[in-house]
Amino acid sequence: MKQGQLYVIPTPIGNLKDITLRAIDALKEVDFILCEDTRVSRNLLNHFEITKELVSFNAQSESYKIAKVLDRIKTGEIAGLISDAGTPCISDPGIRLVNAAIKEEIEIIGLPGASAVTLSLSIAGLPTDSFVFEGFLPQKKGRQKKLTELAEEPRTLVLYESTYRIEKLIKELAEYMPTRFTVVCRELTKKFEETWRGFPSELLEHFDEKTIKGEFVVIIAPLNWKELSK
Repeated sequence: MKQGQLYVIPTPIGNLKDITLRAIDALKEVDFILCEDTRVSRNLLNHFEITKELVSFNAQSESYKIAKVLDRIKTGEIAGLISDAGTPCISDPGIRLVNAAIKEEIEIIGLPGASAVTLSLSIAGLPTDSFVFEGFLPQKKGRQKKLTELAEEPRTLVLYESTYRIEKLIKELAEYMPTRFTVVCRELTKKFEETWRGFPSELLEHFDEKTIKGEFVVIIAPLNWKELSK
């Protein structure tokens, strides 16, 4: 019996028009789809009039569901891996499954598509020839140590942050990296998309007497950016 395949399929980070034609084809062709939240993914599939079996596959369930997923692929089924938004395995579940599939010599087919990392870098106006992507910083243990280490990192930094901790992060940057120019992208590709630019202390004014909601990407200039920009 021919072994199946695993497709890693990027989905839009906000605007549904950003999905690729190839991603739509793949979602139609796979036998079942692994996703973080079936409700979110069902809305996406409904929009493109696609009916497929959705299997919840998130950070909590990934480890104990891998074996069953691989068994299905080995019998010839084709699986699709998606996340709630963007490219799977980038600060999202999926790495364990991909590694397990590699060990089983299962064919993995990756598709290019939406990514908040590359989109934010493309509009930040900061050096992109070399950068460090850190994703989400530790929430508690190790957070100060990580910030101290990153303050000495010479390359452009890219961080993710949530609604609940973005103000805290900017305050920390004002303390640990006060002289490094920073760009904050909020709600990329969505209705209330906006980009803030300035030094961390200047960016704090966006939080004066109001609650800021959304998904955030924070891009921090290299240590020597002032010299590069002269």
